[in-house]
Order: sequence, then structure tokens, then C-alpha cells
Amino acid sequence: MLVELFQRNGYMRVPNIERRDEDKQSYKKGYEIRIVVRTQRELASVRQLLRQLELKAGKPFMKANQWVQPIYGKAALERFSVWLTNFS
Repeated sequence: MLVELFQRNGYMRVPNIERRDEDKQSYKKGYEIRIVVRTQRELASVRQLLRQLELKAGKPFMKANQWVQPIYGKAALERFSVWLTNFS
């Protein structure tokens, strides 16, 4: 279900490593997956799945009348990328 929701309207954010090396003080971007859902019911389901999968969920937020559930960490992004590859 997570992969399907991600493919519907999710995206990944990865840091620019060169910029991070050059500007260590102000550039703090990290690895992040964002799953976008339409309703709070979908959001609750996503959060429950993330707990079961032991992925580090961030605080959900509203963006363009939809809910965004961030998932943080390089390990989570790598794990999720494997799921995306296997799902296709």
C-alpha cells in the first residue's frame, strides 16, 4: 500500500552532497520520502504501516489541500527504493 500511495503522488528528496560539503553550517538537508494522501483516514493508515515497518515518520503537514507524511533517513530511503524496484 505504501508503494502504491507513493507512486500516486509521492516524491523523494535527497541532499546535494557537494553543497553539504561546501556549506556545512547552513545546508542541513537530509534524505526524505514524502507520501501524499488525500484524507486523514489515508494518513492514519500510512502512519500505522510506518510504525509496523519501523520507519521513522515525521510530523505530517498540509500542502495544497492534501496531507504529506514525511519519512526521514538515508536507510529508510534505500529500503523504500528497493520496494519500488521490486514493485515495478
